[in-house]
Parts: sequence; structure tokens; C-alpha cells
Amino acid sequence: MTATHQLADAGFHAGELAVQHQAGVREQAARLSRMLEPAELSSGIAGFLAQRTLLVITGRDETGRLWTSPLTGPAGFLEVRSGTELAVHGGVPAGDPLHGMTTGQKIGTTSVEFASRRRVRINGTLTVATDDLLVIDIEQAYGNCPQYIQQRLLTPDTVRREQAATDVARRGTTLEPEHIALIRSADTFLLGTVHPQRGADASHRGGPPGFVRVDERGLWWPDYPGNNLFNSLGNLAVSPETALLFPDFTTGRTLHLSGTSRTEWGEAGRPGDDGRTGRIVRFDLASLTAARRLPVREVAHHPYPRNPVLTDERPDFDDRIPSAVPALRPGNRPAQGPGR
Repeated sequence: MTATHQLADAGFHAGELAVQHQAGVREQAARLSRMLEPAELSSGIAGFLAQRTLLVITGRDETGRLWTSPLTGPAGFLEVRSGTELAVHGGVPAGDPLHGMTTGQKIGTTSVEFASRRRVRINGTLTVATDDLLVIDIEQAYGNCPQYIQQRLLTPDTVRREQAATDVARRGTTLEPEHIALIRSADTFLLGTVHPQRGADASHRGGPPGFVRVDERGLWWPDYPGNNLFNSLGNLAVSPETALLFPDFTTGRTLHLSGTSRTEWGEAGRPGDDGRTGRIVRFDLASLTAARRLPVREVAHHPYPRNPVLTDERPDFDDRIPSAVPALRPGNRPAQGPGR
């Protein structure tokens, strides 16, 4: 048996191995491979989840399209059962692109406590899906480091909860100026990817406001140094399907994007490569949903102290918002070439 097969059996799939090899971090990643083995939730993770009020989930809608969505509820709405199941009380609300998702599919989730910059990822198979309850048969569960998580203190907001219950989601295929403004001001988004056999994954991404760019070539962001597992980029190396969720914690609005992505490799430190990894990710939009889905209000905010500095910042950047971005319409891919 080759070393590659041994690593794959330990948890990494071919896409993750390929990206680790290209990045030159195979040995470092191998030391962490046991994180991806089948897991039973520890009492520590179970206790962490019991106090959370937000879970981000990546899965497919009734048509098979990939989306990433926020699920919210009071502390206790996430319940660990026998260490092998996660129950989400409340289900997926009407109007969300994942409302009506079918059972039997593999889904990915992540729960973030912004105040302490802690997060846990849980992946598994959806076995129950009703309007009031989701049940996930857990296959992977592991914590992630606090890198790039902006520290936030969030409090429940009853007015926004009522707005979320009655809000009509807006769907489309083209980014409008208000969507572009939200993306350009974001310091946090959630990234959903999928592997045809291993299933879906939901991952946190953070940086300084403006780290996700929207320009004449489309939407893209730099890949920062991380744990070297490359779960997300490894999935993209096998399947380009991508779902993005941009939450606005100041207004309660959410922007869901679904499409495809690809990783571009180039010279480390070139303009826009803020993390100096040589990697940027370009996204092509196929469908979007804009809604008011976060019944919380931000009362304090402290940026992650080691966010990379933007390396292509221009004084007039935020003012140059086009009425539409042709490169983000379906079937019109941004031109290939060196990343900015």
C-alpha cells in the first residue's frame, strides 16, 4: 500500500492530498489526520453546542443545489444525543434556500462562538428533516483554531426575530449594488463545499473588511495560512460546487450565494494575496437569495488582531460599485490569469 493510500484511509481524500502536496505541507497535515476519523462527540463539545445559539449548515435544496444557511435558536436548540447524533430543534425556516431539504444527504455544519473565538465543525448524514427538527448522524466532529474570527458580542433581538419570521426572501442570479456593498464590507463569511462521496463541509472565513473582492473579473478572496488540512480547497479540487453565506450582524441581513469556485495558484505576495500563500479563490455565481435571517444584534466588536493587511487597497475602491457585475452572471466566467 502506498503512503498516499495510507493517508487517504486515515481521513484525507485525493483532493486534500493534492492541495497539501502543492502547498508543500503534506507532513504537517499528516500529523493532524486523526482529526478526520469517525468520531463520537465528547462531553466538552456537547456542552459547547448546548450553549450555542447559531449553527451554520451546508446542504442541498430540493433541486440538488448547494447552499449554506444560518440556523438560530435559544441556548439548548442544539442537542447532542448519545454522542452520535446532533438534533437541531426548530428546523430550517420557510423562505430559506434549504427549507424542504431531503434526508439521506450528507451535510456539513459549523458552530462559532464569536465572543470567545471558538468553533466546532460537525459533518454527517441528515436522517430527519421536518419543519421543527433536523437530526444529523455524526461522522466527523472536531474543533478549529481561533484564527481570523472577529470577536463579537451578539444578543438576541425580538424585533429582528419577528422580522425574520415575516421577511420575504429575494432570489436572483445577478449581484445588485446592495449585495456588492455587503460583500465588500464583510469581515466574515461562511464557505460551503462538497465532495461527491465524503459529503458537505461548512467552514468559517474571516479577515479585514474588504478581504473579499468584487471587481470587473468577479468575486474572489485570498486564502490565508491555516491548519494545512485544506478541507475546503481539497473539496474544490474534486468538485467546484460552492455555497457562500455573508451575514450582516449589524442589520440581521443575510446573503446566500450558490455557484462554483476554483483555486488559482501564483506568485506569493502578489497584489491581493494578503496571506502570502500564493492562493486565491475565484467564485462564479449561479443563484442567490437575500433575506433577513439573523435575529441578533451586535453590541460589541473587536477585529482579530492578526488579520492580514489588504495589499491592493485603493482609496476609491468602495465607491466604484457597478450597477451589475457581468462576470458574476451564470455562464460568464471571469478570464483566467494571474490573480490581483
